[in-house]
Amino acid sequence: MTNFWKHKMRTKSPGEIAGWIILAVIGIAALAILFGYVVMWLWNWLMPELFGLTTINYWQAVGIFILFKFLFGGGCGGGGSKDSSKKSKSDCKKKDKNDFSKWKYYDKFWEEQGDQAYREYVENLTNENGDKPEKDKSEEE
Repeated sequence: MTNFWKHKMRTKSPGEIAGWIILAVIGIAALAILFGYVVMWLWNWLMPELFGLTTINYWQAVGIFILFKFLFGGGCGGGGSKDSSKKSKSDCKKKDKNDFSKWKYYDKFWEEQGDQAYREYVENLTNENGDKPEKDKSEEE
């Protein structure tokens, strides 16, 4: 896992990677525009009739969306709570789904114990099932 990103991108050309980045930027911009229009549409549909408020334009809707995001936050990203501390923010970072810090030991483990541990695992499986282990291509060499 020493070259994780290199491994994931080994079949991608620089043009293909640039294309995906451009597509992602366009997609994010489209979602931002969509959120503004959805907030505006919902406000103009509900608020004047329910509470007698005035209608709003697109930029006001975007402002309301950003304001509510700051005040109420979402996930680990923030929020307006008074008891948010550095400890709680660091806990969110530790629980990140893309945390690969434990993989830094993988290469060393596999060199030292991996092959032996794999063979023991296969033996345990075959002893439980009563099957004979199939010959592995790596064992034939």
